[in-house]
Amino acid sequence: MEQPEDLTSLSEFDSLAGSIPATKVEITVSCRNLLDKDMFSKSDPLCVMYIQGMENKQWREFGRTEVIDNTLNPDFVRKFIVDYFFEEKQNLRFDLYDIDSKSPDLSKHDFLGQAFCTLGEIVGSPGSRLEKPLTIGAFSLNSRTGKPMPAVSNGGVPGKKCGTIILSAEELSNCRDVATMQFCANKLDKKDFFGKSDPFLVFYRSNEDGTFTICHKTEVMKNTLNPVWQTFSIPVRALCNGDYDRTIKVEVYDWDRDGSHDFIGEFTTSYRELARGQSQFNIYEVINPKKKMKKKKYVNSGTVTLLSFAVESECTFLDYIKGGTQINFTVAIDFTASNGNPSQSTSLHYMSPYQMNAYALALTAVGEIIQHYDSDKMFPALGFGAKLPPDGRVSHEFPLNGNQENPSCCGIDGILEAYHHSLRTVQLYGPTNFAPVVTHVARNAAEVQDGSQYYVLLIITDGVISDMAQTKEAIVNAAKLPMSIIIIGVGQAEFDAMVELDGDDVRISSRGKLAERDIVQFVPFRDYVDRTGNHVLSMARLARDVLAEIPDQLVSYMKTQGIRPRPPPEASASSPPQSPACTPPASPLHTHN
Repeated sequence: MEQPEDLTSLSEFDSLAGSIPATKVEITVSCRNLLDKDMFSKSDPLCVMYIQGMENKQWREFGRTEVIDNTLNPDFVRKFIVDYFFEEKQNLRFDLYDIDSKSPDLSKHDFLGQAFCTLGEIVGSPGSRLEKPLTIGAFSLNSRTGKPMPAVSNGGVPGKKCGTIILSAEELSNCRDVATMQFCANKLDKKDFFGKSDPFLVFYRSNEDGTFTICHKTEVMKNTLNPVWQTFSIPVRALCNGDYDRTIKVEVYDWDRDGSHDFIGEFTTSYRELARGQSQFNIYEVINPKKKMKKKKYVNSGTVTLLSFAVESECTFLDYIKGGTQINFTVAIDFTASNGNPSQSTSLHYMSPYQMNAYALALTAVGEIIQHYDSDKMFPALGFGAKLPPDGRVSHEFPLNGNQENPSCCGIDGILEAYHHSLRTVQLYGPTNFAPVVTHVARNAAEVQDGSQYYVLLIITDGVISDMAQTKEAIVNAAKLPMSIIIIGVGQAEFDAMVELDGDDVRISSRGKLAERDIVQFVPFRDYVDRTGNHVLSMARLARDVLAEIPDQLVSYMKTQGIRPRPPPEASASSPPQSPACTPPASPLHTHN
């Protein structure tokens, strides 16, 4: 078989970004013990779902369920199908109404209550099933304008509890199917003057507006008219977006070094046809429309044959989360002297009464999203690079809460409280050593490698790293563990070394040993400072960028270890109770003065 040629020079086919739709999640809504608004029967409930825009913060109606007559305990059949992004805080709102007429105007119906949550809260709950109380706040929101209006105008009592909403999330199965296939061709047109052809295939899926989107390209087979391409795999959602009868167009080209690849011909098929596998139905004539118009005796420009086809369901991030995998979040904060005196406004650690500093903003942005994937909401928080009281010893791995036995803090607010307390009690010093905190989390990760836990370490730092060799070694060792590392650089320092740790371009190595996986993501905080002062929007972008790689990193670890997702726990009354969230450690924050 001919050797494949690298396709780096196929510039016009290189941009596949955006061709694969986001993972889609189906939300099912049920309610219990709704308010009874009807005099002679029970309420006729309808649920309306809203999504909050990231840019303008306006609530936009996403969809409505059907109306179910005469019940206070509806199980709605109509689902909400939404794109899911782990790295974004996707705010959702669910409003319940008692429908009294056929009018679509919600203000003409009785308001039964509402609940707010994020999509991450739903999928991060045990079994991806979240229960929340429905309330009627002091204000409801006008369904058309998104502006507050008194809830009592709909007959509600402000602050009154009015039943429970149950939200379940399930990833759509066609999002996880992966098709594996192989093609060969026979008697393709000769395009090269001194040789044969260097053929490759380009696959496109059709869009609803009649256009085509590129979704795959094969390697080039050099100097042959009868190529056999290598087997390749492609998500079914990329190939046909779950529509098995959607047209798939395949173009055949002769590769040229200057990028002006010669068109040999094309054919069309569909996922349903390909799924028949190797058969007479999957031998395709390659047609060049221009040649067909010019030559009366034109038959084809060769044939392409499907040699094999298989499809399997690939395990996804949500499969593991739904099966009970917990994400353990640890934060490590830089307390080196290069941050500046915390009592002065020029310091990166300065605590202004008016706004959060860069450390607090970065911690909150990431923590607010990741906290929903940890059931007990207890997060270890460490500091490094400070002199500790009472003896002034320098530590690169000290608990912000002062409790050596249990460095965990209760929620993101608990971390912030411990961080502020530490700033008042320790002396900023140095150097900037990462290896101790990386090793600290790696020790914990090494104890639980059965897929039930995955560890994420967030390091926030201002400085040039001092123990580069030791940190590289620690990261290489951690790469074989259920662990990822996020580094956010604050301040104006040069962060070249951090970019080196982020193995997107060149896989990190230590003592000649390559890291098994890329587990580090680095971003400079200054890239997300919004000049307009809109911290909410810029921090959402920060969280999105630093968390975007976590799902793939988790799945890649599970794959390398051969760990399959566990079946989701059955949601029933006999289910064991969840761990109580945020039981603070027994010890006080700091025992010293």
